[in-house]
Amino acid sequence: MNGGDPARRSGDNSDIRYGRSLLNRVLNSPISGDSRLTHVSELPPRAAQVTKWPEWTSPDVIAAVQAAGITEPWSHQSRAADLAAAGRHVVVSTGTASGKSLAYQLPVLTALQADPRATALYLSPTKALGADQLRTVNELTSEDPLRNIYPAPYDGDTPAEIRQWVRAHARWVFTNPDMLHVGMLRSHQRWARLLRQLKYVVVDECHVYRGVFGSHVALVLRRLRRLAERYGADPVFVLCSATTAEPAATAEKLIGAPCIAVTDDGSPQGARTVALWEPPLLGGGVTGENGAAVRRSAGAEAATVMADLVVQGARTLTFVRSRRGAELVAMDTRRLLADVNTELPGRVAAYRAGYLAEDRRALEAALSEGSLLGAATTNALELGVDIAGLDAVVVAGYPGTVASFWQQAGRAGRRTQGSLVLLIARDDPLDTYLVHHPEALLGRPLEATITDPHNPYVLGPHLLCAALEQPLSDTEVHAFQAWELLSDLAEQGLIRRRAGVARDGSARWFVTADAHPHDAVDVRGGIGTAVAVVDGESGRMLGTTDAGRAPATLHPGAVHLHQGESYVVDELDLEEGVALVHADTPGWSTSARAVTSLEIEAVTEERRYGSVTTALAQVLVTRQVVGYLRRLPSGEVLDMVPLDLPAQILPTRAVFYTVTPDLLARAGIDAGRAGGALHAAEHAAIGMLPLVATCDRWDIGGVSTAEHTDTGLPTVFVYDGHPGGAGFAERGFLQLRHWLTATLGAIDSCACANGCPSCVQSPKCGNGNNPLDKAGAARLLRAVLAELGEGDDDRSEP
Repeated sequence: MNGGDPARRSGDNSDIRYGRSLLNRVLNSPISGDSRLTHVSELPPRAAQVTKWPEWTSPDVIAAVQAAGITEPWSHQSRAADLAAAGRHVVVSTGTASGKSLAYQLPVLTALQADPRATALYLSPTKALGADQLRTVNELTSEDPLRNIYPAPYDGDTPAEIRQWVRAHARWVFTNPDMLHVGMLRSHQRWARLLRQLKYVVVDECHVYRGVFGSHVALVLRRLRRLAERYGADPVFVLCSATTAEPAATAEKLIGAPCIAVTDDGSPQGARTVALWEPPLLGGGVTGENGAAVRRSAGAEAATVMADLVVQGARTLTFVRSRRGAELVAMDTRRLLADVNTELPGRVAAYRAGYLAEDRRALEAALSEGSLLGAATTNALELGVDIAGLDAVVVAGYPGTVASFWQQAGRAGRRTQGSLVLLIARDDPLDTYLVHHPEALLGRPLEATITDPHNPYVLGPHLLCAALEQPLSDTEVHAFQAWELLSDLAEQGLIRRRAGVARDGSARWFVTADAHPHDAVDVRGGIGTAVAVVDGESGRMLGTTDAGRAPATLHPGAVHLHQGESYVVDELDLEEGVALVHADTPGWSTSARAVTSLEIEAVTEERRYGSVTTALAQVLVTRQVVGYLRRLPSGEVLDMVPLDLPAQILPTRAVFYTVTPDLLARAGIDAGRAGGALHAAEHAAIGMLPLVATCDRWDIGGVSTAEHTDTGLPTVFVYDGHPGGAGFAERGFLQLRHWLTATLGAIDSCACANGCPSCVQSPKCGNGNNPLDKAGAARLLRAVLAELGEGDDDRSEP
């Protein structure tokens, strides 16, 4: 490393100059060439806010923590720990490497030492994070007098004999929502010891629980609280989250109880230079669908930038959206470095889920100590794992939420040193918007974490699980607002209501004798039953995909990636739930094309603004995959291959707006251009919805038409891609003005002439991205926004 660089000496100004010096070297490098910068911000350092140890904390716990290298707590750690110790549910929402774990370790370890029968539960969204936190707690409790706390894992990898020991003896169980649902709540009688004395429940990285996944987890946690109450316990919940909008409201919706947020981050942070970067449009006749312009890929740009940084001796972490992408970026970086210094390629590696645990630990250690200078990784290194203090972080493609961006960016910067954070835009409307509107990324988080525990397609199965665990009372059914839903399930023979069976004479709801509702619930939010992906040559099962997504991802001819290996699908049998594949690397990727129609079942909310009407509705979406594109790594489209697959019907929720023909005429959009303008506006809006709702564009879909059957008017729909909805459409309805303003900004920001994937083209358009009218979409959105006026979207939120 370039330890003698004067820009790295101590002091605020030199801290800032170090991050900027790295950026300047990238810009001046013969590898990177011309500048693609759209914005640079200098974020000043933040000093630590140190406090004393809480008086209630056990001296033995303090001694163990100090022996681990923590001399005194930061302010947010003490504040959150105090609230939890006082019996208040609390969410601590602070940045990466801010020591959120100590906020729950202090009260939990103190309580477990004080009461030898007390127990605690820790939940994480990934096994890797849970294992990392368990290792830390094992180190803290390795010596007397904390040795009798017995922390232990309980996940899918835990052997049967160890599971028996955990049920009988462990006092702090580390698990995940999936195992809590299927392994603990279903057989709660076997966990009576733990539930009876349950003092704390830790929910780590709770911002990950969003959409349908978050809705499932919210109901799992409600079922946990319900059973704990049955056994006489009332545990305190401590939640840890990245810095997000509305952390208290998010946590309350997740656990179903009031929660206090701790958001003032007392941890130190080095100065950071944050740069936004847009790859150039490719020349040389390279074109995409319908002759559209194509940008250089974010992965190719990231490899070039990481090579430049490694040459400068900067420890660099590059976040990539996929496992295959991480491998490719690492491989390309090593190839570039080989032309500069033959020793440098060996100091760059890929890091992702799927590696053996010992290999991941070795990579983490090598990155921390500096023997490894660069790593390309998926978001496997975003959550919790103790890697911080790097010189630079490159983010190849906006990770989907502001929270995730800052989680990844937080890996850069040692306590007293500056660093560089560089976001490279993908060929995507949201990425385009953000690199040209930095205030939307670098200001306060704009999106809210969306969960909808009242979605009947999620709530119904969980109520069946709850009734099997312990019969539901009428009071509970009303509290869940589920009387009509349970009545429908009763008509289907899945549950029955028996009057006067409780001591107080009230009725109870019981599942039928042959029901197995827990097996039917996929906590991760899959659509329909699972489809197994099987290697047809060896018979080995590679993994599963839910049936709702299988036609678009596992159709015959689809290129399927599994742990960095490439396969081609030979056959998809939805009835048998299997997709047969063979190993192959054809040299192209595939993306499905589908035709979609939409029927409005009921409008639940409507607002009129002159010539524009906006609404939220329950809809039926009929979608049929009709073919797929084959695309080269450069983005160039080879051809379209037709398919004949059955149609799928999705009951869900949609946000839509209608315009009058008169408004289109006033906007200069004649009848011949209307379809293309509406279609382009729909595509751009789908790409931008993640700005206001924590979703991926693959979680949502859209339909546009110059005259919809149900509205009789030109209409644009955007719908949730999950049965019953996931809350995304509702958020879009509530934030419509802000959402459409950003959509127009994304179109205006794109330098292409007639539309490309960075603005109005969609990678999954069933109509082959035709017709599309980029200029017409801009005119349409300006006219709609003029009708909507200047009001505040948020005033209408509940």
